[in-house]
Amino acid sequence: MRSIWKGAISFGLVNIPVKLYGATEDHDLSLHQVHDADGGRIRYQRRCEVCGKVVEYEHIDKAYDDGSTTVVLTEDDLASLPVERSRSIDVSQFVPNDQLDPVRFDRSYFLEPDKMAVKPYRLMRDALKDSDRTAIVTFSLRQKTRLGALRVRDKVIMLQSLLWDDEVREADFPVLDEKASVSKSEKQMAASLIDSMSGDFKPDSFTDNYQEQLRILIEAKLSEGDALDTAATFGEEPEDEEPGKVIDLVEALRRSIDEVGGRKTSKKSGAKKSAAKKSAGKKSAAKKSTAKKATKKPAKKAS
Repeated sequence: MRSIWKGAISFGLVNIPVKLYGATEDHDLSLHQVHDADGGRIRYQRRCEVCGKVVEYEHIDKAYDDGSTTVVLTEDDLASLPVERSRSIDVSQFVPNDQLDPVRFDRSYFLEPDKMAVKPYRLMRDALKDSDRTAIVTFSLRQKTRLGALRVRDKVIMLQSLLWDDEVREADFPVLDEKASVSKSEKQMAASLIDSMSGDFKPDSFTDNYQEQLRILIEAKLSEGDALDTAATFGEEPEDEEPGKVIDLVEALRRSIDEVGGRKTSKKSGAKKSAAKKSAGKKSAAKKSTAKKATKKPAKKAS
């Protein structure tokens, strides 16, 4: 894994240097669009709707549109915003684990301690685990100030970004306020059904069937020669095309320890495996399906 951010956890008077790693990854196959006639790649251009010209990145600004007017924000405008230059994951308070509603969780990251910071890292990890508490923190990543939570997972401290309070919607469904009588026998039947389907959660027992079948389909088409030479699907690169700009990580906002010093805290005692192997029956079915399509449309072979 490659770290995406370096900084430090501010824990009381202790700073714990850490590296940030993405804890999850997308397993979906990446698909792109092609012309059905010849398999050529379909690309999109940054074309201005006013003058009709293709615009280079250096001439692109950001803007806010409220529906009737548009406010253009230049790089200088955005740079003028007050951002304190620091790389810090600042602990604001410690809260009981059960006070965090899962709906607030966003992204998950692993925190790796610097070689010289293993002891304070373990101290914080063990303190969080023994007290059954979660550290609420603020940090900055990819040009955004974020709210987060430090939690323990096995031997690692995880940073999970949290949604801000105004980003969580209220479930306002008037139909749920309507009276609906539920009999005792119906409740017992529901409870019985739940008991019959109860068990321990085993993540590796669930697979993404769509992605599994997609891989089987692609392998079947490859084995039948129904594929194109990738180089043949690329035309000449547009002159205006440039690689996307790499967005520098903005240094984190430092929170003053004095601001949270008076807050009360109390102590309270508290992977995915790879998808299942492809069955021979499924692969055979995918090949038969592909063979039927091949009789209707000649296969495209690499030149």
